[in-house]
Amino acid sequence: MSNVRARKDGRLFFDFYYRGVRCRELTSLPDTPDNRRKMERALRVIDVEIANGTFDYARTFPGGRRAVHVAKARPVAEPPALKHAPAMESDQRLPTFAEFTHVWKAEKEIEWRHSYRETTESVLSFHLLPEFGALALDEIDRAGVLRFRSQLGNGTDTRQPLAPTTINRTIGLLQAILEEAELRFDLPNPCRGIRRLKLQRKDITPFTVEEMQAILQRVRADYRPYLTLRFLTGMRSGEANGLRWKHVDFQRSQLCIRETLNRRRTEYTKTDGSQREIYMSTPVRDALLAMRPKGYEDNPAAFEDQYVFMTCEGNPIDNANFTNRVWKPLLRNLGLKYRRPYEMRHTSATLWLAAGESPEWIARQLGHTTTEMLFRTYSRYVPDLIRQDGNAFDALVTDVINLKEEERA
Repeated sequence: MSNVRARKDGRLFFDFYYRGVRCRELTSLPDTPDNRRKMERALRVIDVEIANGTFDYARTFPGGRRAVHVAKARPVAEPPALKHAPAMESDQRLPTFAEFTHVWKAEKEIEWRHSYRETTESVLSFHLLPEFGALALDEIDRAGVLRFRSQLGNGTDTRQPLAPTTINRTIGLLQAILEEAELRFDLPNPCRGIRRLKLQRKDITPFTVEEMQAILQRVRADYRPYLTLRFLTGMRSGEANGLRWKHVDFQRSQLCIRETLNRRRTEYTKTDGSQREIYMSTPVRDALLAMRPKGYEDNPAAFEDQYVFMTCEGNPIDNANFTNRVWKPLLRNLGLKYRRPYEMRHTSATLWLAAGESPEWIARQLGHTTTEMLFRTYSRYVPDLIRQDGNAFDALVTDVINLKEEERA
């Protein structure tokens, strides 16, 4: 919900809620990583002060255009009212959804990755707060939640229908907030028992060996090592884009997956299971050896924090930029139907399976903790490997039937 954003002219501004009112305060700072970090630190202080009831708008933003307006707004509930407590007395006012959500977010965001925080803020700003923000917590009922979910799926005059995945994410966030309200105020949770929408299974479309060869031959020379790594390691986009030289172990022929790059930020991997070591096949090893920066052999430590794959400007690869400027034109040029870059990960898995590698080993390479997803997603591409094509059963029953027929004769 609270965020640091940039205007079209490149200047940064604060975007947050106070007393149920959305506030935007512009600064003169240009949009740079250092300035964003400074403003995010300041915004965390603002969030804490709002949660504690000590925030002074006029003092924090002298002359702020929202200062007078928010001063007249209904004040946020005092912190004691938001502590874990039994049901409130009838004459006590329950906080609104917007007020409680602000406190809930300030307490919970320490657990979140930055990318999840941004997603949460987006869902709150665009969907949940406009719908429920002004309602007191006890005014949100099951019928209202179901009606809201239906609107998300059917769309409105001003908004397109949302995909089931987005709807589930939105209702899931609402449920998490109201579960905490249930614990603190002994309120019934109107989301309890509301099932997630069923998601259609998506078929994977890995590339064939011939298609992979054509892509690697036609791609720009500076991107050939990058695509070689993506096709032959099963790394996710963020893992490949965030790979640093300190995580390339030429001695053991391993790539150590420790970070991921998401929305231009380096952070912890998707899950604990994603922390792993990937085997470097000979083509991948050769490609990385050939692109080591000048001076690497003499002093590898000097390049430890440098990204392996960088643009001409010296920045790590941005996935959206790569997809639109390299990947899509490349597939069009080859006359191939568009497939997401993520299909390179699926290609790796099917190639490993076809080569007869152990399913447990493949699951570890992909960052899966079990082989369940591997078999569910990929086994149909190589049925002979795990003997799930019916041939073994057919041979068994045929021999049994033939033996019985011989005995009768």
